Amino acid sequence: MIVWVMYDIENDKARRKIAKTCKLAGLYRVQYSVFLGTLNANEKDSLQLEIEDLINEEVDKVYIFPMNKTELQQTALLGQAFDKKLVTDEIRELFF
Repeated sequence: MIVWVMYDIENDKARRKIAKTCKLAGLYRVQYSVFLGTLNANEKDSLQLEIEDLINEEVDKVYIFPMNKTELQQTALLGQAFDKKLVTDEIRELFF
């Protein structure tokens, strides 16, 4: 599944750790606090658990949205947007 991870984290150290966790999960950074990539259900659940351990639930906000390929293809990308091809399963497999 395609997964969007978006966050607003108060603590700089926690924010850096979450960004690193997203990158290690194979997600592509599309904005400073927005990641996008392909994960299976177990990988998504693991990522969610790791992020839960890093945030302060009293002040931080994290959104993890699943999306299918058809919905991604229908997404409007304006300005200096990312390349949708970077998120497909075929491209991801080239890096691993």
